[in-house]
Amino acid sequence: MKGEDLGPAAATAATAATAATAADVVALISTSLRRERARAGLTLTELARRAGIAKSTLSQLESGTGNPSLETLWALGLALGVPLSRLVDPPHQGIQVIRAGEGPVMHAEHADYDAAMLASCPPGARRDIYRVIGQPGAPHLAHPHMPGTMEHLILGSGRVLAGPDGEAIELGPGDYVRYPSDVPHVFDALEPDTSGVIIMEYV
Repeated sequence: MKGEDLGPAAATAATAATAATAADVVALISTSLRRERARAGLTLTELARRAGIAKSTLSQLESGTGNPSLETLWALGLALGVPLSRLVDPPHQGIQVIRAGEGPVMHAEHADYDAAMLASCPPGARRDIYRVIGQPGAPHLAHPHMPGTMEHLILGSGRVLAGPDGEAIELGPGDYVRYPSDVPHVFDALEPDTSGVIIMEYV
């Protein structure tokens, strides 16, 4: 539990479990990138060019040795024409429970902002669900997603300025906002540990 002293052995086990989870996510991204690049018929060089990243970075990601930022994964998904969830979340059947602090977590490169995938879009649906948390400081400025994408944000704790860049709305706990995310948009945490749930809706 939070605040509980795990002790050296338990703490070591928890660290190992976290490392294993991170390694699993990296391996999944590696497999997904190779699959989607082959599906799109793109060379390593062409995909790297379209995503605006170095070819060496993409090569590391496909070989399972890279550690991609949230921005890099969004850029690759956009270049491949697929939701980010296609790269980080495998299909699930039946009941799925994700406890607080679990799930594949992606970290922003230029802001203290994390996004954990909770549920990806199943066949026939058009939405992904993320749990996000941000800290005061540099705001998380997201690049445009695929045309027609909308985001729904329900704030759980803290305060935030969220929405299209230049039109962000201040929200408090329990507040909801919907905004187009096929334009530059921002999540600017105003208090420590500002968290909420984002539902991304695709057309």
